[in-house]
Amino acid sequence: MAIPELIEIMPLEKPVVAEITAPGSKSLTNRALILAALAGGETTLRGALWSEDTQIMVDCLRRLGFQIRARLDRRELCNRTLAVRGLGGRVPNAGTPGRPLELFVGNAGTAARFLAALVCLGRGVYRLEGTSRMRERPQAGLFAALRQLGYRVDSPNGRIPAVIFGTGPRPDAACAVGTKESSQFASALALCAERGQWRVALAGKSAQAERHVRMTRQLMKEFPRRGGEFQVEPDASSASYFCAAQWLMQPPSSISVASFPVSDWQMDAAFPDFLPLPATVSRRTQLGDSIMTAMVLAPFAAAPVRFTHLERMRAQECERVAAMRAELAKCGVRVAEKGQSLVIWPAEKLRGAEIETYGDHRMAMCFAILGLKVGGIRIQNPACVKKTFPNFFQKLAARPPRGLGAVIIDARSGRQLIGDDLFAD
Repeated sequence: MAIPELIEIMPLEKPVVAEITAPGSKSLTNRALILAALAGGETTLRGALWSEDTQIMVDCLRRLGFQIRARLDRRELCNRTLAVRGLGGRVPNAGTPGRPLELFVGNAGTAARFLAALVCLGRGVYRLEGTSRMRERPQAGLFAALRQLGYRVDSPNGRIPAVIFGTGPRPDAACAVGTKESSQFASALALCAERGQWRVALAGKSAQAERHVRMTRQLMKEFPRRGGEFQVEPDASSASYFCAAQWLMQPPSSISVASFPVSDWQMDAAFPDFLPLPATVSRRTQLGDSIMTAMVLAPFAAAPVRFTHLERMRAQECERVAAMRAELAKCGVRVAEKGQSLVIWPAEKLRGAEIETYGDHRMAMCFAILGLKVGGIRIQNPACVKKTFPNFFQKLAARPPRGLGAVIIDARSGRQLIGDDLFAD
């Protein structure tokens, strides 16, 4: 059965002792898939995330002619072991001007940006299409850089749908790209630069320090370029929800994450260091997507918390700044938006509310964690978690120690949901 369109999370009534496994990193998995396709032999990716965004990437790579085998991971339902046959920079399949090869990227920003650079290495014509929200998300900076390299990109508004004409490597071609709109522009170019024989410069004062670009470079340095094995670490953003649950429940509950990322590759691996919350948290320099997790904890902080540098959140899966402000306010939280910042005040008493997720997986998961503490939290369209964490609600409801033992019900029928009822597909 599919997960219902509206669910209610019941607050935890007793202490929990649990160790949760988080699925693989989406950011690392989709970067590793591109590098594996460009490698000079077969690469086995272990612990790779298997969710909507990574399945979109796999499907697109297969359409481009790459052979990818997927095997179940015994330790985590939403991971796979992926064997990718790299072709040393060659992209086998292509379309023609009259019939471009179609690639549907959904609302996966990494797929849209990384594939746009990859298909330039092919020899033919490709058309990238996505969801209505993906058509609104920025691409112009990346398209401009690809044009600087000498590739033709047809996009009347600087977004997708876009038609890209691949002509293979272009030795000594050069471009400059900024990271203000999205760091994924620079990462897309960096991943393909060696095979494309491009020179890519980063524009802007903060570009060199951009954490996700640094992660891309660290991954490229460690990745087996001639084939081999690579272990994808768990997703730190996904792990943040269970760190938040532990902080909300406090002792005697003990909620931990198995194999929590120990490298500094993922920005959100720092999330536990921000509990309890400080007076100010920056989206640019301190926390990535897990800043949304921190926002739902802010009503329980000892003093107001100011969340800064939120401009990039406005162009993600939804307009996240406005969404967080609106949904927290429904719960009785005082929130002020000023420029690219949100200030959230402590609340003596929160109330339940029906939470609009705007089709955004992180909205659903953040407010579900709030529901472990606050009665009456109902989540619309919970299936949107399939983007990065399809079994998230299963982990909330599973018996300890593998889950939190939360009661989740169909908000319309009152039926308790268990097992497959809570899997988002």
